[in-house]
Amino acid sequence: MYKNDFPFFKNSSVTYLDNAATTQKPQAVLNKILEYYTNYCSNTHRSNHGDANKATKEFEETRTILKEFINAKDESEIIFTKGVTESLNMVASIFAKEFKTIIISSIEHHSNITPWHMQNRTLHQGLEVVNIKENLEFDFEHFEELLKANPNSFVSITHVSNAFGVKHNIKKIAKLTHKYNSYLMVDGAQSLAHFEIDVQDLDVDFYAISSHKTYGPTGVGALYVKQELLEKLKTYQTGGATINDVNFQRSLMLSSPYKFEAGTQNIADVIAFKEALKYIKNIGYKTIHTIEEEIYSYLHNELKKIENIILYNNVENSIVSKSFNIKDINSEDIGILLDKMHIAVRAGHHCAQPIMKKLNIDGTIRVSIAFYNTKEDIDIFIKALKKAITMLKD
Repeated sequence: MYKNDFPFFKNSSVTYLDNAATTQKPQAVLNKILEYYTNYCSNTHRSNHGDANKATKEFEETRTILKEFINAKDESEIIFTKGVTESLNMVASIFAKEFKTIIISSIEHHSNITPWHMQNRTLHQGLEVVNIKENLEFDFEHFEELLKANPNSFVSITHVSNAFGVKHNIKKIAKLTHKYNSYLMVDGAQSLAHFEIDVQDLDVDFYAISSHKTYGPTGVGALYVKQELLEKLKTYQTGGATINDVNFQRSLMLSSPYKFEAGTQNIADVIAFKEALKYIKNIGYKTIHTIEEEIYSYLHNELKKIENIILYNNVENSIVSKSFNIKDINSEDIGILLDKMHIAVRAGHHCAQPIMKKLNIDGTIRVSIAFYNTKEDIDIFIKALKKAITMLKD
């Protein structure tokens, strides 16, 4: 029934099962974007006329709502970025670069690997990687060994793997990280759409958030920074809207979050992001979890019935995404055929090549669901998948 809230499903014949890549947008989000551009299109935090004041008010309301949504202490802890990738790069380049050792997990997105390579860090040369167990779970024993050997490190871990849907126990990771006088950043790109985030309860130092994977617009994200670290976080970019006072001798910056938001922001989409958050709150995480858990379990059980299927992640330690292969069939070939049958999934390495190489595969077929998906979507997909397998075997 929730599909009625999303114009995409009224205008497309596609069975959409690629939600880990991006989610569809409810009408309320689209309306808010149009409202800004047609009714009060003005720059924020600058002019003092009516429309500019309204734009600033609407923009800052998103910050307030997001602060409440993740239970941050203060609006100053919420910095708008263009997405999780920029948030991770920002912290990597202006805070974490001072640390001798960076620790990441084995199932990170490239966005949490390549920023460290840009600092000339490689495995065992400033970069350490936590092992994974056979079921792709985080190896806490190895993690603590790394922390013991490298105290005062910077840890950067995904909350939910984009490639496999494996969910990490961030609260436990944070406790161990702080035990060894280290800092923790979390890639939360795959999280906020599916379950509640409480940054104070998790006790994370940095948490990166995506809008477009959370039913909001593309090109928008946010970075949560624990309040006591805001002064340690140096300015990333400078320019318009970051300045308190300037002369030709020096520049004095505003306080957080404004000193981190240089230039004209993605105003319309930041404003619309709050409509996505309101939409999620309206439905409630309890409802979202119940629906997604049922569809996920159904998907898993239907996939298990397919001959020669190779499943990589367990239902018990994962959410919403199933990655698999069919023995002796290339994942990309299946993806192409599914597309011809109007099924949207993702095939390939999912920007996670290191874990694919560790598993000795080129990639997987990934089915990722959202609460608007139904068992009928899964049935359509399974039927098309069986047809694709038959075609490729002939």
